[in-house]
Amino acid sequence: MADEKQPAVAPAADTTREVTSKDGSHEEIITPTRPPGWMYKGFKVFGHELWYASPLFQLLLVSLVCFMCPGMYNALSGLGGGGQVDHKAQDDASTALYSTFAVVAFFSGSIANKLGVRLTLSFGGLGYVIYIASFLSYNHNQNHGFVVFAGALLGVCAGLLWTAQGTIMMSYPTEDMKGRYISWFWIIFNLGAVIGSLIPLGQNINKVAGPVTDGTYVGFLVLTLIGAVLALMLCDVGKVQREDGSKVIMMKNPSWITEFKGLFETITSAPWVVLLFPMFFASNTFYTYQSNDMNGSQFNTRTRALNNTLYWLAQIFGAIIVGYALDFAGARRSIRAKGSFVGLIVLTFAIWGGGYAWQKDQATREETAEKGFVTVDWTDGGKKYIGPMFLYMFYGFYDAAWQTCIYWYMGALSNSGRKAANLAGFYKGIQSAGAAVFWRLDGLKKPFNTMFGATWGLLGGALLIAAPVIWMKIQDTVPLEEDLRFSDETVADVAGAQGAAGQATHPEAVVGAKDGAKEVV
Repeated sequence: MADEKQPAVAPAADTTREVTSKDGSHEEIITPTRPPGWMYKGFKVFGHELWYASPLFQLLLVSLVCFMCPGMYNALSGLGGGGQVDHKAQDDASTALYSTFAVVAFFSGSIANKLGVRLTLSFGGLGYVIYIASFLSYNHNQNHGFVVFAGALLGVCAGLLWTAQGTIMMSYPTEDMKGRYISWFWIIFNLGAVIGSLIPLGQNINKVAGPVTDGTYVGFLVLTLIGAVLALMLCDVGKVQREDGSKVIMMKNPSWITEFKGLFETITSAPWVVLLFPMFFASNTFYTYQSNDMNGSQFNTRTRALNNTLYWLAQIFGAIIVGYALDFAGARRSIRAKGSFVGLIVLTFAIWGGGYAWQKDQATREETAEKGFVTVDWTDGGKKYIGPMFLYMFYGFYDAAWQTCIYWYMGALSNSGRKAANLAGFYKGIQSAGAAVFWRLDGLKKPFNTMFGATWGLLGGALLIAAPVIWMKIQDTVPLEEDLRFSDETVADVAGAQGAAGQATHPEAVVGAKDGAKEVV
């Protein structure tokens, strides 16, 4: 990445102290000393020490950016049709969005590695501001072209933003913390969607028909602008220091040539990673059916807003449960990978099986488009509303489980920030290609049952293809030397308190430090 690698002042030497454990053995405790300066000055939050250039504080910052930008986008999209009665403007904008997203994101790992995550993330946030503004404009002048242009521009910007975000989330934490970092990000990010969806719920509490109000769009607009500015407050990757004193693995002297070469080396060095691509492709396809064909077509305005709130709230619970389970210390990482994969299979057939039981009895696309079609209101209760309400919440839980597992699988393949950027770019690019296809199918007015069946079938098929990677390629730990092969750095450049022992970012490999062994605190 283009970020400066070393702080202006070199860190002081690590301090050591010897302690005696209960069994009488001796352990040498190494406490890394952070460099001087305000970025490394610690402060306590709920008993845990943070500093500005710590991985956790940087994760919190990027989470807030995504809270403001993609979070508001999700809240708007979840209303169905971007809050409009006619879904065509959003369908066309989403097709343009995910088409440009797919192209740009595939190469955005190289861009992020060259420009750095701070500039990449901030530029990416601007696209969300313009996209929200286009719907505010559409409320008054029905300028369809502006909405489609804003969607295409957002595709470019979102590709950059999500690649920078993925780099931070997958490469900043140590191996034993990756599930929790993903979980914490997903919680804050989806709180943005929850709070964002409360805006239209409050604005439209007494509204059962028509588009959402201007106030809804203005609220979203202000929040996305704040998010784009907040991204500039991130520190450069080279200044980030973990608790054990280690650094994020990157390129010291990146160039456009080295980074685009690195993009292809990510594939050629591990060609089996393409088996994950169907999971990437499927990971956003369900939004089309869920937001437009289920929520946007079968429920009235205020009920759509309520469903939207519950959907993103369920994602928070999904992220907590799955993220913490993936970091469960009582089982080896390879075992956790297999367990999570089995869990995804069970959820895919249980939740989507319940979805089929509901969908087969619903009105067709043609019937919902007829004048006078009566949509469901939350006051209808019983089988008509309570059942699909819980189904929609389970869909939200499933989304969080799927996305959290994919990020964790990618993070388990490498600890290199450079490689993480490329994997994140592949993920978001291929994910967006899948979304573009399904938004286009919805724009072509394919039957609701077809949209449901295609989504469910794709999810099941993707799991089948990805099985060999998850079953055979995820190791209990990735050796530091293997991560460094994808960089021009050495062990001395990145290792923390454990130095050349090569375990700085690999605590899962350190077992039972006793009788003179070294433990990082």
